[in-house]
Amino acid sequence: MLRLDVFLKNAGLVKQRSSAKRACDEGSVQVDQQPAKASREVRVGDVIAIDSDTEYLRVEVLGLPQRSVAKKQRQDYYRVLERQHRDPGADLRF
Repeated sequence: MLRLDVFLKNAGLVKQRSSAKRACDEGSVQVDQQPAKASREVRVGDVIAIDSDTEYLRVEVLGLPQRSVAKKQRQDYYRVLERQHRDPGADLRF
């Protein structure tokens, strides 16, 4: 098993572990449709959703990387189930 914040960092879903922790603390990360803390243990088969200003991403965990992996190997550790890109300025009206 691996902590959620470590998985997000090692799998390349976020750039820094501190960013993953912050997203969890803000409620932007869910595991199996439940808000998740950074310390939550991730298991193979879990579905992780990350909701940010610029993107919504839902992935299924396929493996647990013990350290950061190269871009070419990332698909070995998660499968993208849904991805929506957002324009953060779309709600602004002038």
